[in-house]
Amino acid sequence: MPLEDELCDILKKSRTGQGLSVVDLARLTGLPGGDITALERGDQPRDRMEVRALAKALGLRPGPLEQIAIEKWEPAAQRPPVWVDTIQGSINGYGVQGYVVHDGGEALLIDTAYNPAAMIEFLSAHRLSLVGICLTHGHADHADGIEQILKFREAPVYLGAEDVELLSWQPPAAQLKVPQHGQTIAVGRRLVRCLATPGHTPGGICYRVDDPETPLCFVGDTLFAGSIGRSNPHTLYQTHLTSVRTGVLGLPQAYRLLPGHGPATTVEEELAHNPFYATA
Repeated sequence: MPLEDELCDILKKSRTGQGLSVVDLARLTGLPGGDITALERGDQPRDRMEVRALAKALGLRPGPLEQIAIEKWEPAAQRPPVWVDTIQGSINGYGVQGYVVHDGGEALLIDTAYNPAAMIEFLSAHRLSLVGICLTHGHADHADGIEQILKFREAPVYLGAEDVELLSWQPPAAQLKVPQHGQTIAVGRRLVRCLATPGHTPGGICYRVDDPETPLCFVGDTLFAGSIGRSNPHTLYQTHLTSVRTGVLGLPQAYRLLPGHGPATTVEEELAHNPFYATA
């Protein structure tokens, strides 16, 4: 699976997140504004020096940015453990993935993948009891379809309080649960731990499973392999970076990271290859 973000996406997310115009970035880098616009539209960089100048001006790590832009780095393939299944969906041709964590005949959904029918079919085919729907955030491609799923099986819906207003359909108040940072949700013998990660949206939540053999974290759009999601609104950019740097990438290096778009990755891979990562 190719990376969710290319150089053009990374540049635009970082520039707009910092409230910089193309003119501002041209002044900081000494590059022509037309060249920067062309790069943000998908043109390839002329050389490594151009990439390094942009990285320095935007506070990105130049090495990882070069790896993505020039060397076409991709993370090593990661297969989820047997107790996690991936559900693929699409919104206007844009791919999105949700997940089912299952154990002991119980299931917990992580986002809807904009494909409630596939979620319901999986639950039915495997005769799983639904114990909850965990939403990483309130955007339609991750949350739409909860109404159909709840008609099939009633269950609590977990979502950060600040994201409730983003939902196109809100579940009854009794079913809507606001997870606290560090709270655990049981599914069979497993515990899913809530990790507050505001930035992509104000109420973003990641969900980690501290499995001794295959520890993993469902990161939604907080992080992509080699990138991050867009900060909404852009004033959350610094908050978003903190969530990524100290929250998600503060997990042990063995953790697998399962995003809402693009390939899975690991904390170890992102520490080495994500241009948005910095220790300070």
